[in-house]
Formats: sequence, structure tokens, C-alpha cells
Amino acid sequence: MDADVAAFFREEPRGVAVASAVLAAVDRLGPHDVRVSRSQVAFRRRRGFAYLWRPGQYVDSEVPAVLSVALPRELASPRWKQVVHPSPRVWMHHLELHAPEEVDLEVGSWLEEAYAAAG
Repeated sequence: MDADVAAFFREEPRGVAVASAVLAAVDRLGPHDVRVSRSQVAFRRRRGFAYLWRPGQYVDSEVPAVLSVALPRELASPRWKQVVHPSPRVWMHHLELHAPEEVDLEVGSWLEEAYAAAG
């Protein structure tokens, strides 16, 4: 586990386990950068393709982590908490993650598509 990512989730122990699962899924994709800021953990190639953050940092929430996946298209799934279209070429898909087991093959395929689109 990346020390900066662990520090980001230090106030949310369940978030550390979720972050570890997300990091493992992203690491399988290929070369990328991980940037930790005060608000999120960003996974990048030429552009950002996924973002991990703590909703409890902003609102009263029991959700340990949210994974936001930037895709070039809207992808329908009942698993998404919210899908927004912030720019002409990006659809941001927000997924609440409660446990590391939720970072499954389906989430891995979404990350793979986002990774490819981020060049």
C-alpha cells in the first residue's frame, strides 16, 4: 500500500482496505501516476482516469470511499451512485465502495476502459 494513500484514508480504516483493492486493480493496467492531494487520490496517464475520495470528508456519510471513473461514454449500471457529464468528452461515473470485495472484475473492466481512454 502506498504510504500517501494510506495516510489519506487514515481516518477511515475501511477506506484503507478499499483503497488497497483499487490500487491493486489499477496496478494491473499498466504504467500510471498516483497523485494524492487533500481532496482525492488521482490515477493518471496523460489525463486522469480514476479518482478515489472519502465522502465523509465533505458530508455526513457512512461510505468509506467513492471511486470516480472517467469514461468517454455514459455507461449504464445500477451500481453507479451518480453519472455526470462535466465536459463534452468525459462522463464521470461515481461508485460507492463499502468493502474491497466490491472492486471486482466489472469494476476492473471499467477501470481498463478509462485507462485506455486516458492515453
